[in-house]
Amino acid sequence: MEDLFSAAAGASSGPLADRMRPRTLDDVIGQDHIVGPGRLLRRAIQADRLSSVIFYGPPGTGKTSLARVIANTTKSSFESLNAVLTGIKDIRETIDRSDERRRLYSKRTILFVDEVHRWNKAQQDALLPWVENGTVILIGATTENPFFEVNRALVSRSRIFQLKPLSAENLREAALRTAADVERGYGKWQVVFEEGALEHLVEVAGGDARSLLNALELAVETSPGSWPPPEGTEIRISLAAAEESIQKRAVLYDRDGDYHFDTVSAFIKSVRGSDSDAALYWLAKMVRAGEDPAFIFRRMIILASEDVGLADPQAITVVIACAEAFERIGFPEGNFPLAHACLYLATAPKSNTTMAFFDALETVNKEDAEVPSHLRDASRDAEGFGHGDGYIYPHAYRDHWAAQQYLPRVLRGKTFYLPSRMGYEGKIREEVLTKRELQAAVIMGDNSASGGEEYLSWSASSKGKEGWFKRLESGRSALLLSDRDLILGQCSPARHDRILIPAANDGLLLWESLRRVPEGLAAALVDTETAREALLRYAALLDESEQPQIAVFPSGKLPAPEEAEALFSSPLFDHILAREPWKRVFPDPLAAFVEGARKLLAPGGDLVILQTLPRLGERISRILEDERGEAPPVPRPLLAKLREAEQDFFTSQGGYWTWDGQTLERAFADGGFKASFSALDQKEERLLTERDLAAWFEKDRSTWGAFIARTLGDRDFLTIREHLSARIKQGPLTWKWKSILLRSYV
Repeated sequence: MEDLFSAAAGASSGPLADRMRPRTLDDVIGQDHIVGPGRLLRRAIQADRLSSVIFYGPPGTGKTSLARVIANTTKSSFESLNAVLTGIKDIRETIDRSDERRRLYSKRTILFVDEVHRWNKAQQDALLPWVENGTVILIGATTENPFFEVNRALVSRSRIFQLKPLSAENLREAALRTAADVERGYGKWQVVFEEGALEHLVEVAGGDARSLLNALELAVETSPGSWPPPEGTEIRISLAAAEESIQKRAVLYDRDGDYHFDTVSAFIKSVRGSDSDAALYWLAKMVRAGEDPAFIFRRMIILASEDVGLADPQAITVVIACAEAFERIGFPEGNFPLAHACLYLATAPKSNTTMAFFDALETVNKEDAEVPSHLRDASRDAEGFGHGDGYIYPHAYRDHWAAQQYLPRVLRGKTFYLPSRMGYEGKIREEVLTKRELQAAVIMGDNSASGGEEYLSWSASSKGKEGWFKRLESGRSALLLSDRDLILGQCSPARHDRILIPAANDGLLLWESLRRVPEGLAAALVDTETAREALLRYAALLDESEQPQIAVFPSGKLPAPEEAEALFSSPLFDHILAREPWKRVFPDPLAAFVEGARKLLAPGGDLVILQTLPRLGERISRILEDERGEAPPVPRPLLAKLREAEQDFFTSQGGYWTWDGQTLERAFADGGFKASFSALDQKEERLLTERDLAAWFEKDRSTWGAFIARTLGDRDFLTIREHLSARIKQGPLTWKWKSILLRSYV
């Protein structure tokens, strides 16, 4: 056992730093936050009611000194161990003495363990039961975070006191007190600090009193002349002597401890915060302390993806190039690529959107969904199970992209990645969001009236078709964007306006409306809870203030003002915008819709509708005449007969089938609106399939098929189907129709 607290410790022999250790609480310099007047630790020491404690702090902050004060103050027996020099045998001997004192004399023992973190787990465990039963009161001292380096059970039975580096004023006071102390310091002589000398000692000591006193001892006792000089001799400490005594500040750094992790943390946070000055400082501190450059580059490579990411995709390339350059040249020139990488990352735009991966990982843990059939490998079992059937081949489009569903059905609408507005990512943000919105419109919307699903697809059965048919323009995507911009362009909403979007299942108008009215309201009506949940999943990454308001309401209808207020906190709207609000046949849907719109529109408000009507849609007769390609021509009498039958169908069915632009304009005019409409020619490239033919020509499923079969007769009806079947095998065709753009206002 090493007795650090013997009476001899106060003698004038020994190192200055040891001689000047405080003897009482009033001698302690600094650490007022734990030993100042009224503080818990001070009261416990003064009352000699100390429980187990652990002192944690950098070297030279007074951990051992506080233990000495306690040794001088307490009536308990005091034992001391240094964890570097002792093991389990020493622990057992100390415990035996302590246990004997308690049993025979009812006297407590305080055990001071310096560098307690140096003991391994077994050594710390050996002490635990005796701390638990009160045989010893532990005072541990450590420069490492006890929550990581000390046995958790031992920590839980102790109170942690963190000591801080001494301030410049504290160090100055320690130096002056030492110079004036006759018994232990240099008070027998006249120590004079020349200008700048004391300031240099204080600055370079960096909060470490031991370092300061060691430097002061060297400066005083190596002054000109023999030591010790006669009492009363003046000893002058020049700036040069001070600089020689403590030329380089000891960098507080332990590559396996807290200072290592804290410094690295400060470096990463400075780079993340785009503070290039702080980043260079912490980088220099790591280099100066001998940190492995490979470790520093590793952290910067991680940061290039985690914190810079797609805001600057070149960041990771630059850092890796700098790391490779360092490997070739080493120190000291390697400081240049180190600084190069540091400054590049610190000044680069920042984005942490790669964190979206962990949201996806969490979703996988919760929802291990199956791969959708159209995305499965078609090379093994396409014939038996139809794997790959319906997959849209993006390269068959001129822009090499087409909207289709890639997530499992149960995750439809789920979003993980929201591009930031920074750097490169800001440039691709609009494109990413637009494609996502188009996918939502195609996947979630019921587009049968305006041209059906994305028909241009490739499946295992299509392998023999040359060159994926040909590269086609992505007509559906362009049409959707055109429809959206056309509708919003008619009303040009202001930032504070309120917009209501009926039939918003596809979300197409909703997302752009949110962008147009950031200080207003974008409210949407959908016809199923499933559609609402899907749209909310798409909006999940938006800030709460940017979230749309979505309510379930019967398709083709509008809420009353009081219902709208309950749903959206607003009974009136400045604009009602709708794309294909009528996709099914409802009993007199126009009258109810017009009346509802009249009540919901605020004074000066308007309503814009883009609607595709069956009567103005594509005709099979036109396809067989104008789009037949190399297919055999249909006999002209039969073609004329088909054309007349289709015309009769769209004029005789009544209701929704017979609507045209005048129908809509008249309905809104009758409801008190000033209304006008225009007919728009629309077209897209479309690949028809046998599935489409089955939907049209099976008389028990198709209203159109039943009517045409009755008019033409079964034989001619079958002939028309055969001609159309021959045509669709040649590849895509141009599908044409008209849409009605209606604008109304009160």
